[in-house]
Amino acid sequence: MSIIALDHVTKRFGETIALNDFSLHVEAGELFGLLGPNGAGKTTAISVMLNLYPADSGTIQIFDHSMPKDEQTIKRRVGIVPQHVSVYDQLTVFENIQFFAELYGFKPAEAKQKTVAALDFVELTAHQKKRPPELSGGLLRRLNIACGIVHEPELIFMDEPTVAIDPQSRNTILENIRELNRRGATIIYTSHYMEEVEMLCDRVAIVDEGRIIAEGTQDELKDQVMTLETARIKVDALTPGLLERLESLERVKKVDYEEPFLDVSLEKDTPLAPLLDVLHDERVRFTSITVDRPSLNTVFLALTGKTLRE
Repeated sequence: MSIIALDHVTKRFGETIALNDFSLHVEAGELFGLLGPNGAGKTTAISVMLNLYPADSGTIQIFDHSMPKDEQTIKRRVGIVPQHVSVYDQLTVFENIQFFAELYGFKPAEAKQKTVAALDFVELTAHQKKRPPELSGGLLRRLNIACGIVHEPELIFMDEPTVAIDPQSRNTILENIRELNRRGATIIYTSHYMEEVEMLCDRVAIVDEGRIIAEGTQDELKDQVMTLETARIKVDALTPGLLERLESLERVKKVDYEEPFLDVSLEKDTPLAPLLDVLHDERVRFTSITVDRPSLNTVFLALTGKTLRE
């Protein structure tokens, strides 16, 4: 079932087209990545889905309800972790989270229970009496997440939740995100950190200049741009005729050797058995063999002509 269905959505700011015929369908239970450089349209897409910026054209359905007609019904079931930390400096960590719980309609006693659970989930219990200015960047990000998920939403939008934090906090947050998804939440995760999307997401949409230019599982995206793959073989030594025999194999495009590795460029999905037969015939011992596939960064470069950081 599609929890989110955007069809042909356009959003303009003056002469700038921020979203251009933007269509996106996300299924229940997915951890879905929106990947693109700063300014690509990721945050605008989330804002339009939540009617923070009304769409100029197109249709938006969330939980089979129409946005903006059923806005309040939708928003009760949604959590958002914004890119910019959005908490109150004059409140303690506990008070901030409890405040957001009460905004979602929980009475004080239940809001307190939800707050205790959220604190425990993001590992902030030891810091609950502190105020935001006393927290590190990583702890602030975790507070931001707690405020966004305290009401246990079915659908969570996470917009660049790990920007400018230390590696330990980043790892904690990424594990929090995995656990939320394991518990059943559908998550829309935006990032310009390629490695995070590769680690977390079931499916990915690559966004550039307000358009989705490719969408699918990571393997599907890689298959779109991959025509060659490289078999890297660690060998003990070469024999005089090995390179020539490998280069003569059907579907082998190039063979390079830099001790101790043979790099054999092959057409995509070429069986490895003929390579191994040659090694056996030449009595060449090998200790490992791996097949390299392109990274998402390679996919992005191939589809847009630029790197993600540009």
